[in-house]
Amino acid sequence: MRTRLASSIFTAVLLGSLCLLAQVKDFRPVTEAMLRNPSAGDWLNWRRTDNAWGYSPLDQINRQNVRQLQLAWSWAMDDTGANEMTPLVHDGIMYLPNPRGVIQALDAATGDLIWEYRPEAAQTVTPVPGGGGAEQTAIPRLSQQPAAGGAGDGGRGIQRNIAIYGDRIFGTTNDAHVVAVDARTGKLVWDTKVADSKLGYEYTSGPIVVRGKVIAGITGCTRYKEDVCFITGHDAATGKELWRTSTVARPGEPGGDTWGDLPLAFRAGSDAWIPGSYDPETNLVYWGTAQAKPWARAVRGTDGSALYTNSTLALNPDTGKMTWYYQHLPGETQDMDEVFENILIDSGGRKSLFKMGKLGILWQLDRTSGRFVYASDLGYQTILQVNSESGKVTYLPGKIPQIGVEVDQCPSTAGFKSWRAMAYSPQTDALYLPLSLNCEKATFGPVEKALGKGGTGPVRRRDYKHPASEGNLGEFQAIDLGSRKTLWRHRTPSPINTAALTTGGGLVFVGDWDRHVYGYDAATGTILWQSRLPTSAQGFPITYLAQGKQYVAIPTGIGGGSWSTLLVPELAPEIRRPNNGNALLVFALP
Repeated sequence: MRTRLASSIFTAVLLGSLCLLAQVKDFRPVTEAMLRNPSAGDWLNWRRTDNAWGYSPLDQINRQNVRQLQLAWSWAMDDTGANEMTPLVHDGIMYLPNPRGVIQALDAATGDLIWEYRPEAAQTVTPVPGGGGAEQTAIPRLSQQPAAGGAGDGGRGIQRNIAIYGDRIFGTTNDAHVVAVDARTGKLVWDTKVADSKLGYEYTSGPIVVRGKVIAGITGCTRYKEDVCFITGHDAATGKELWRTSTVARPGEPGGDTWGDLPLAFRAGSDAWIPGSYDPETNLVYWGTAQAKPWARAVRGTDGSALYTNSTLALNPDTGKMTWYYQHLPGETQDMDEVFENILIDSGGRKSLFKMGKLGILWQLDRTSGRFVYASDLGYQTILQVNSESGKVTYLPGKIPQIGVEVDQCPSTAGFKSWRAMAYSPQTDALYLPLSLNCEKATFGPVEKALGKGGTGPVRRRDYKHPASEGNLGEFQAIDLGSRKTLWRHRTPSPINTAALTTGGGLVFVGDWDRHVYGYDAATGTILWQSRLPTSAQGFPITYLAQGKQYVAIPTGIGGGSWSTLLVPELAPEIRRPNNGNALLVFALP
């Protein structure tokens, strides 16, 4: 009997029926209106809402009772890659992106597994009528090991987020596919190959869904090739690619001369590796782009602004047409990304967009026109000056790297700010910033200028803690948007290693590399609750309702980019963490 059972299980795995463990009952399809205005108890988008606030109005857990939080359930995730994920929750069901394209559905109240989708066991699907260019596949992709490169832990299988719309879950893969699976069963519906992973292309963040379009930004654009980075829009029903917008200005196109006379093959970078935001009033999607590659101007061979790197792009979601762009750091030359989240807030009577890159400069743009409004420097960086009234950037003397010449800079190439997203609270009108206070003595080296070569360029690093950090690596800071003043800050020996989460209960949650998770009073910065996790807090915490009860979910994991893999082992070797332990820990009141 046992032999027969084992044989049946093995056959089921081969046929890809692992995803059919069970089925979500009474599933309610997610409509466009639900995405634009989610139920208070759901978490339907990457940062819950289109505006990327990272805020939930739930207040069952509040300043008065948060001290009673205790572990309700936990779930061990795949340890086959780096974990930087965001769960989704709809009607009490949690959809969990694991490394390397694995997606799971759990009962959000108990943590019980309902179904699991694994690309290695992808099952045969019937082509969707009218599928057009959607590439349907029945061939298991057993290896998803892209070439090293891209953002953070390139090649480590990161899947930061997934999206939900209708009765489908949408994800991206490390071999440059966009996929849709049935939200009820986990069965593969369609699979579209977007780019050739052999050229280095990959996804590390998932899509967003706007007006029936699945929109995703590619990364892995460091290698020299006859193509550039891009953002694509796909039909949610079929996977057919509807539009593709390059994030690098091509020769002969508007902005093409900002790369000098470099041919297309040597215009690298401008990866779009963080999900975008959406404003239904302007009908614009806002997406960030990364720096040019190789990082140093002297290495890549251009002194121009290199459009559209280190920019915020405003795209029409129906056509992909660029309505406006704003380049934060023209001709950036030290790996100072501005690719991160775009937070949409109506501030001071203006429809604004706020963002912060590695330098710790908070930018405010008019999100209708793209016009610069204001820039506010945290005061930690030593590389450049930005005029707060005009936005003009001027590099300080000796801070533009030359090949083989050491540059002393704050921050290091890891940055003060990275993929760990800020959050906004409408209760305090404040932004909450996860930071790492670090500096570096950097020596940039040359690259071979040939097809298939390139990359970021070698950098010899000598990292050190920021002189103003009081011996710490981490800082969690609250900034009042009205005054642009710091409300409070909390420093930690290790970097703050998750995104921030704000709630209607007057709380803000965040976690650090040294396995702590904190619940703060959002107004005062007082730590009201904390717990110790099995390994580093890492990813995007969320809060939700299941069976009428509020839960707070904190991801933990390995990987995490150079904050985690380089800075802490080098600068705080006394702090240790396990080498495995991707998981989700979920807390609730007794």
